[in-house]
Amino acid sequence: MQARFTNKIAFVTGGGSGIGAATAQRLAKEGATVIICGRRQAPLDEVVAAIRSDGGKAYAVQADVSNELAFVQAIENTAKEHGGLDIMVNNAMAFSYGSIIDTSTEDWHSNFTTSVDGTFWGTRTAMRLMQETGGAIVNISSICGELGTPMMAGYSASKAAVVNFSRAAAAEGASKNIRVNVVVPAVVETPATAGMLSDEGMLNNTNRLIPMGRVGRSDELASAIAFLASDDASYITGASLPVDGGRGCVLVTALD
Repeated sequence: MQARFTNKIAFVTGGGSGIGAATAQRLAKEGATVIICGRRQAPLDEVVAAIRSDGGKAYAVQADVSNELAFVQAIENTAKEHGGLDIMVNNAMAFSYGSIIDTSTEDWHSNFTTSVDGTFWGTRTAMRLMQETGGAIVNISSICGELGTPMMAGYSASKAAVVNFSRAAAAEGASKNIRVNVVVPAVVETPATAGMLSDEGMLNNTNRLIPMGRVGRSDELASAIAFLASDDASYITGASLPVDGGRGCVLVTALD
């Protein structure tokens, strides 16, 4: 495997499982020193141990992305301790489920605090730290932000906001060689989707909605994130890259 990130410092939110963990492992495998951030220490420690056992460099920082002060301090402390910041991956998310008429204002806001506010705080802090050196920021949206998704209006709205915010950030960061891009997954095998995908009927119906006939894997998302974070994507900014098995390119009206 290439060593595209030798001497690079990367910060990954939501790094204790799923896409975040896979991304941290991929970046470390290619030479980056990776700092993974999350709310719970134990899962972070497990990912760090796995990376180190494979010969990589990784550290865990326990911080809630929805807490501005704690999150910003975690990123700034990382830059101080490791000599800068080259890659920022805003992957952490939260969502509520329910119909619009039954969604409280509190539940509505809960979709935005992590996914939108956290992405804003992470991007803003990274851009400040990258002013002199440039860098790459990869934000994670969702196909829910591209298509109307019943029972997930708040989450869908928050993920749509991530896309347009990232375009604005890309436009502002370009002159400083700060690239900002978005990865847009559909359904991916993660702990968050394990309950849904454990139901055979639900899994089969989900697979039938995807032209490639299966849900995605976390490592497949990590590969796309690593590409956008690397110099292989040196002339790409403001892009939204679907990594969804073709789900976003088809119109599905109903299942048989």
